[in-house]
Amino acid sequence: MSKTELETGYSQNNLPYVRMGNSSRKLVVFDGLDFEHRPPSGFRLSMARGTYKQLARDFTVWVVSRKPGLPQGYSLRDMSNDYAVMVKEEIGAPVDVMGLSTGGAIAQYFAIDHPELVRRLVLALSGYRLTEEAAELQRHMGELARQGKWRAAYATIMTGVYPRGFKKYLFKCLMWLFGAMGAPKDPSDGLVEIEAEDKHDFRRRLADIKMPTLVIGGDEDYFYPIAETAERIPKAKLVLYEGFGHNAMFSNSRQFSEDVWAFLTEGS
Repeated sequence: MSKTELETGYSQNNLPYVRMGNSSRKLVVFDGLDFEHRPPSGFRLSMARGTYKQLARDFTVWVVSRKPGLPQGYSLRDMSNDYAVMVKEEIGAPVDVMGLSTGGAIAQYFAIDHPELVRRLVLALSGYRLTEEAAELQRHMGELARQGKWRAAYATIMTGVYPRGFKKYLFKCLMWLFGAMGAPKDPSDGLVEIEAEDKHDFRRRLADIKMPTLVIGGDEDYFYPIAETAERIPKAKLVLYEGFGHNAMFSNSRQFSEDVWAFLTEGS
């Protein structure tokens, strides 16, 4: 992919994004939990390019975070409405939507409140609520971030990302060694996200999601009840990767991209 096919910036309503690809088909990714709401650069930008390069061959992919300076008490539904403004005023509907982790919780509101904007929905590494263990883990991570203990905060979250094995301990060590590099000075945006997701339980509303939906992730995901989420959505297809946890998208990236692509292009 040439450098001219990648752009970073802020939407008119101040949502940071990276855009890649040059297709009339549009995929908007609601990104995962983020303490620093600004367009990716450096290593983070390289990671985004690598993660979405397969999908960007056939889609214009927008990976979008939340606006900086979130006020206290800002809800996941508020964040969903921000995405709706961007899609309506800049990207143009209908779009395919992929909600990644925390972004998947936001995407559930988006699918119900703004169905006219969505062609197909992907809930990736996400579910209708956090598990109790994951909610506690995120709260603990948030408290460490509040204290400026970024190495401990990022090492803590790795406890839930990898289900087992060498990589679990490798990435915890890497976060401990390098997690403070480039850490945000103000953790408040991430703390608002954590508080908002802590209140999220969409179980009774999943049946109201009417568009074709793919629920995809690892069968050992620590953070979300993925299979149960798919069972409660009328038109949902479930893809589970055996032996993977919350790392399923990144440790199984080629197969993940192929499965998402197949779902989004089905019947076209």
